Amino acid sequence: MNLGLIIELLVILILLAASASISGAEVAFFSLGPNERNQLDLKNSKSAARVLNLLVKPEDLLATLLVSNNLVNMGIVILSTWVTDALLTFSGHPVLKFILQVILITFVILLIGEVLPKIYATRHSLRLSQIMSVPISTLERILRPLNRVLIGSTSMVSRRLKDQNSPLTMDELSEALVLTGQELVEEEKILKGIVRFGNIEVGEIMKPRVDIFSLNINDPFRTIFNSVIEFGYSRIPVFQKDIDDIRGILYIKDLLSHVQKTNSFSWQTLIRPAFFVPENKRISDLLQEFRQNKMHMAIVVDEYGGTSGLITLEDILEEIVGEIRDESDEEDSMIQKVSEKTYLCNGKASLNDLVKALGLDEDYFDEFKGGAETLAGLILELKGEIPELGTKIQLNYLTFVIKNRDDRRIKEIEIMIHEEK
Repeated sequence: MNLGLIIELLVILILLAASASISGAEVAFFSLGPNERNQLDLKNSKSAARVLNLLVKPEDLLATLLVSNNLVNMGIVILSTWVTDALLTFSGHPVLKFILQVILITFVILLIGEVLPKIYATRHSLRLSQIMSVPISTLERILRPLNRVLIGSTSMVSRRLKDQNSPLTMDELSEALVLTGQELVEEEKILKGIVRFGNIEVGEIMKPRVDIFSLNINDPFRTIFNSVIEFGYSRIPVFQKDIDDIRGILYIKDLLSHVQKTNSFSWQTLIRPAFFVPENKRISDLLQEFRQNKMHMAIVVDEYGGTSGLITLEDILEEIVGEIRDESDEEDSMIQKVSEKTYLCNGKASLNDLVKALGLDEDYFDEFKGGAETLAGLILELKGEIPELGTKIQLNYLTFVIKNRDDRRIKEIEIMIHEEK
């Protein structure tokens, strides 16, 4: 074995280490969730800033990782072939040569350069992304010309394949609405609501179970009648054991001919069947079902069959035309505008309503909210716990300040809007 072969073996080992590092970095960067990104944002360190800067352009980052990893793996294969040819003689043994130079080398690359580093990266994504931020930033600058060619070629092929005569898509319509500016006339607001309509799920706009007014099927007639008069709803869910055991819906118009009855009246005979829908149903589909079944209300259930909330036809229509109020509606106090850049919000305020009230992009919270649908749920997703009073949480150009809380939930949050960076 001469000096040249030793150098080649050392280079192969270095390239294997590089392949493992790049593969691990790929998983580390793209597995960072809202909590990890928030931690990086709060650190204010150079490595954290580099990670966040790389994540701003995910296409460039991915191109850098894939190009550099493939180049490294090609180098490993080429050098491994030279080394095996120099060390071993395969004359008359083509199968052995194939097994050693193809199967064995491929196995080593997959195990050391792909599988093991990616397993490690899934468990230490935050740490590894910061460690790899310097070399990946350097590679990104070096490979930027090649990345631009590759990304540009992909975009060009996509445009070529796209049907030029295809109708205007919802995404294109949405982009056109953005170009009209922030101040939308009433017709444009309705059009924007239609664009978003097909992407909204029931769970995003339903009234949560804690806010549902319902009747106990075992209560006497005069008791439920007094409750009906007090709250003034036209349709009310009826339960037996608890709110998870909904037995049907009481239509108040069915009670009108029985207002003089006593407690002996079996009002339970007036209950109509309830309509149940899952949380992830699109409201566009639910609207069609409401029309077909001539219904105005549905009980929203979770994956276990428990009651998650309640949704009405009015809730769905409001997503298109905006708030619909009548003389019996109370003024909504979930989101109060304190000043031009400050809002005071109830923790139960939906993210959907918050986006509209603050004039944010419809996908502003998508990257951070996880499964949350309310402002309190978003903060729990970001912090992983109920924050102390006065805690400040930065999310892009919004600052959340905890104003009121108890041991079980976040009650009130102040939102301050800063200039977009």
